[in-house]
Amino acid sequence: MVKPPKGFRHRTRKVLKKHIRERGSVPPLSLLLYEYKVGDKVHIVINPAIHKGMPHRRYHGKTGTVIGKRGKCYIVEVYLGDKRKTIIVRPEHLRPVNIQSSGKQG
Repeated sequence: MVKPPKGFRHRTRKVLKKHIRERGSVPPLSLLLYEYKVGDKVHIVINPAIHKGMPHRRYHGKTGTVIGKRGKCYIVEVYLGDKRKTIIVRPEHLRPVNIQSSGKQG
C-alpha cells in the first residue's frame, strides 16, 4: 500500500483558489506597500499565486496581531483554539483590519 502524500499544500484545492476575475492579476500595490506596526491587527488571506512567505492553510482566514518584523516578513501572533502560535508571513498574504469609528458623535 502506498502512503498518500501530505505536502504543504495538501487538500488546498478549494481553499487556495482565486475567483475567476482575480486570476492573473497582481495584488494591489497599496496592500504590498502598507507598513504594519507592532500591535496592528491583520487578517491572513493567502494569495495562492505567491509561494514565498505563504503561511500554512490552517491560518487562512484567521486574524492575528503583528508582534515584529523580520526582513520583509512580519511576525504574526495567531490563536488556534486556546493555543498561541507565532508565524512569519510576507505582506502579500496580509490585510489590515479596518477599525471603524464607534459611531458616537460629539
